[in-house]
Amino acid sequence: MGFTIGGMREFRELRLTARRGRRHGRSAAGTAVAEYTGLWGWAVVPGTRALRGPGGAECSCGSPVCPAPGAHPLDATLEVPAGATLREASEAWSRVPGAALLLPTGRTFDVLEVAEEAGRRALVRLERMGLPVGPVAVAPHGRAWFLVAPGAAAELPRLLYRLGWDDSGLDLRCLGQGEHITAPPSDFGGLGAVRWLRPPTLDAAGARPPQARLLLGTLAALARPRV
Repeated sequence: MGFTIGGMREFRELRLTARRGRRHGRSAAGTAVAEYTGLWGWAVVPGTRALRGPGGAECSCGSPVCPAPGAHPLDATLEVPAGATLREASEAWSRVPGAALLLPTGRTFDVLEVAEEAGRRALVRLERMGLPVGPVAVAPHGRAWFLVAPGAAAELPRLLYRLGWDDSGLDLRCLGQGEHITAPPSDFGGLGAVRWLRPPTLDAAGARPPQARLLLGTLAALARPRV
């Protein structure tokens, strides 16, 4: 997708709005939604929050047996679509105050997930080798998420086999169609905020994330379980 002069002007206004909002103590969530939809072309789904209860963490969905407290979609019908403008995104997000930002995988990107330490080491190696790397996020439960081109989840076993790896012995998985990741600056499961280790950059706006095969060898080598 391309960005017009008007679109770039809106982006600058969006960033200015974010700075003003932080000075006045307002949440930056709505602004982040607008960046993700309008600049990066990602849909955003409102997610549940983890609440402190007498028995520990409870999910805002209200289910006493929720398998993923604070880390699943609140209502998929309230998705803010890719391409939404600042005004559209802000208005949509005002209807779900306090919701977490979730990015659906399997559309504009899949996600390769490894342990945070392995992800940090892999990022250094990949950048030193000059290989293309897209956005990378780290979550407070100790995982790193590398955004790669969609389709990687379906191809992962075959790609690992071609590289000589047995996927059953690796601390590496791929998130694809029908799954989500929590996006910065949202909280993940009551453990803390997700952060960008390598944030999306303006010069990469509209570009496709790298093919998984370009990163997989390095990630697999570092994702091997320690003996």
